[in-house]
Amino acid sequence: MNTDIHRLLDEAFQGVEMTPDAQDLKEEVRANLIARVDELEASGSSPAEAARLAIAELGDVRDLLDGGRDAAAPAAPESAQAAFLRHRVRPKSGFVVRTVVLSLIAAVALVLLVLGAFAIVPVGTAGLVALGLAVSLPLGIVTADALRQETTTNHPLPTGRAVGFGLATFGGLEALALGAVFAVDLTAVGVLVVAALLLVASIVAFSWLAATQTNRKKAWTRAAWNLEVSNRFEDEPETAARFGIYTAVIWIVTFAVIVLLIFTVGWWWGLLAFVGGFAVMMLVLANMMFGARRKP
Repeated sequence: MNTDIHRLLDEAFQGVEMTPDAQDLKEEVRANLIARVDELEASGSSPAEAARLAIAELGDVRDLLDGGRDAAAPAAPESAQAAFLRHRVRPKSGFVVRTVVLSLIAAVALVLLVLGAFAIVPVGTAGLVALGLAVSLPLGIVTADALRQETTTNHPLPTGRAVGFGLATFGGLEALALGAVFAVDLTAVGVLVVAALLLVASIVAFSWLAATQTNRKKAWTRAAWNLEVSNRFEDEPETAARFGIYTAVIWIVTFAVIVLLIFTVGWWWGLLAFVGGFAVMMLVLANMMFGARRKP
């Protein structure tokens, strides 16, 4: 065994405080030096020469100790700017293009609709209805599409809910557009009826979406959903609260539709609306009490 390597290694570590880390490093270096000495001896060097060359290749052991401390040092905390850049959500090019194109279509259609309503551009009643669709439909799509995009502060909305908000937006805007058409042509009673129904449907949709926008839609709630047990009204007070909200909305809408039908198509249609409202309320009650548990 080449004993020179041990003597030279001890000399290299002279003056170094032998902490546990330094001792571990010394033993690791010793194993590497022995292997290196074996290689040099195999290539023809004498034992003394091989030990000297191996120690020379090692360099200053203090540099090795300083390098070990640097590697073990904790990483510097990430700056706010670096964290912002790392978490930044960049707009998707396809979404930007769709939004710009649909917004331009809606803007042009809105201008033509206003010009047609004031008889500056002759488009007729059918043309006004078409222009109303050209305004409300693109903006409804933009709304749903935007809610499906992740932002720096929000996760994407589930597709079903995003589409629901888009349809509600379309219904409300289309109702306003048809109301404008009726204001221009007072003989278009059918247009007014459709506008009123769309407006009511839009209000119902917005109310339902807002009332059901709870924590169960969030990612951490969905992850823990399977671990929870629910017995509807007994274990979920928020379910009972939602049923109360649904009931109020159902009957408000029902009475609005009854009044609308009585003054437009006849009082007997009001009875049909009452039966329909009662049936919807019972279906909602049955679903919330005995239906399958809803997944987030």
